[in-house]
Amino acid sequence: MKSYQKLTTAVPQPAACRVEEEGAAPTPAGRGKLAPWWVGSGLLVAAVLLSALTVWVLRQVSGGWPGPALPPKCLLVPESHRFDCYPERHVVVTQELCESRGCCFIQSPPLAGGKRGVPWCFYPPDFPSYALDSLNHTALGMVGLLVRREKAYYPRDIMMLRLDVEFETDTRLHIKITDAANPRYEVPLEVPRATKRAENPIYSLDFSRDPFGVLLRRRATGTVLLNTTVAPLIFADQFLQISTLLPSRFLYGLGEHRGPLLHSLDWSTLTLWARDVSPTESFNLYGAHPFYLLMEEGGDAHGVFLLNSNAMEVALQPAPALTWRTIGGVLDFYIFLGPDPNMVIQQYQQVIGFPAMPPLWALGFHLCRWGYGSSNETWQTARAMRNYQIPQDAQWNDIDYMDGYRDFTFDPQKFASLPSLVEDLHKHGQHYVMILDPGISSTNPHGSYWPFDEGLRRGLFLNTTQGQPLIGQVWPGFTAFADFSNPDTQQWWLENLQRFHAHVPFDGLWIDMNEPSNFMDGSEEGCPPGELDSPPYTPAVLGDSLSAKTVCASAKQKASVHYNLHNLYGLMEAKATARYASIPLPAGLGMG
Repeated sequence: MKSYQKLTTAVPQPAACRVEEEGAAPTPAGRGKLAPWWVGSGLLVAAVLLSALTVWVLRQVSGGWPGPALPPKCLLVPESHRFDCYPERHVVVTQELCESRGCCFIQSPPLAGGKRGVPWCFYPPDFPSYALDSLNHTALGMVGLLVRREKAYYPRDIMMLRLDVEFETDTRLHIKITDAANPRYEVPLEVPRATKRAENPIYSLDFSRDPFGVLLRRRATGTVLLNTTVAPLIFADQFLQISTLLPSRFLYGLGEHRGPLLHSLDWSTLTLWARDVSPTESFNLYGAHPFYLLMEEGGDAHGVFLLNSNAMEVALQPAPALTWRTIGGVLDFYIFLGPDPNMVIQQYQQVIGFPAMPPLWALGFHLCRWGYGSSNETWQTARAMRNYQIPQDAQWNDIDYMDGYRDFTFDPQKFASLPSLVEDLHKHGQHYVMILDPGISSTNPHGSYWPFDEGLRRGLFLNTTQGQPLIGQVWPGFTAFADFSNPDTQQWWLENLQRFHAHVPFDGLWIDMNEPSNFMDGSEEGCPPGELDSPPYTPAVLGDSLSAKTVCASAKQKASVHYNLHNLYGLMEAKATARYASIPLPAGLGMG
């Protein structure tokens, strides 16, 4: 196993926790108060002295602060363990605003470059959270009831939660927290279901009762992989938050973002909300992958996957610690114990699905660019590659092959010879790949463009709250967006591919713009008022709005509203497109 540099970060442990051993008989949870999160006289004294010194220095720099003295409980929290109680952007957090949430307020200097640093408003050790009211064993693990006795500060707090724990395999643990009384949106994807409890898990799981918390350890080393007692669990209808300490600072994943492979834990935030934008540091990009891989101090590795498709952000801080914030769905975690990185990824793929095995030619040399003015120019390029004996396995075309940038068409003048070009490529053992977008032109005379006419007739597009196709703008102009969550849309997509393949026998498809991308915010009519397009909390998305350069979050789809499905749109298009390669085509047609 590869050796990794060791860190000396200590993981604070809660004391006096009531522990639920895996083999214990079911017992109702007690209501005894959990001891403070940071225990041990040495740590407490150090924390008090450090915090007091920090406050004194800041007061000297600022000329002294008027107002009441800080509560002692606030001084107990070291800076690195201050979990943000007021994460809203573009708000000047004052002491009054902070304390209205029942939180501690201590000003701290900002980081260089205007980045957010130590939170000024943070949770005190006794901030109300959920208590584990009962816990019983099941065939696969445990089921429990979590109860909140005091409301938090976001609307529609859910006061009773259901906890499901399944020991699925020796290296995979499944923890799910959801509304105990009412169904909620869950990601509509198939995941493997365990049929029996793991016999020899390489992990142990304990709980703190009040406040509720999860403590997950690796048996072989005793390393604490999850410790959620460090900050309160919040579970409102449109704001779900849970925090955990991390056993090291070697954190990877949580894509898609531009930046170093190894994430900085110095007060950084990663937002997951698919967005079509040139890669820019600190902003959400094309995909959303709520999974991280962490290298532990001894060289072991584990991974955590949150099965949630709503807009979310992950806040990192130097404790080291991590906070998940999402604005819908449920908290559905899979933890993979590895113990090496390769095994973590294999275990992750056992849940989300393995990549398709590509054809051999797909691993070869490909040529593509925007700006081929015609099929003849594309053809000349392929011939030149042969003449100069430069290997080439596939030729691609961007949207310049289309007629008016409309899907499933090709320009009858500039690309009239496209079918012959593809035939020539095939004769030379080469392949052809073309681009497709999910936006379907909506401005053509009725009866002149089958993809839109048929999609409209069958009701296969994203709709507004009024039930009409949501119209945005992409390359062909005003467009409707295919609803790939509808099985009928998948069939319509297949039919379009078959019809076009009969004229241009392509070998692969480049599916693009499926964030989905939109040249306007929401739609040609904007987005309606309401808590889907303007939720109580908006993660730190580029543009400060869920509809920025995409469709309205309130758009209706077959499976749910776009608010829930946005981060799945590209995946659903990919699955619909992949069906094409697996369905027999008429004689003479096929994808190599």
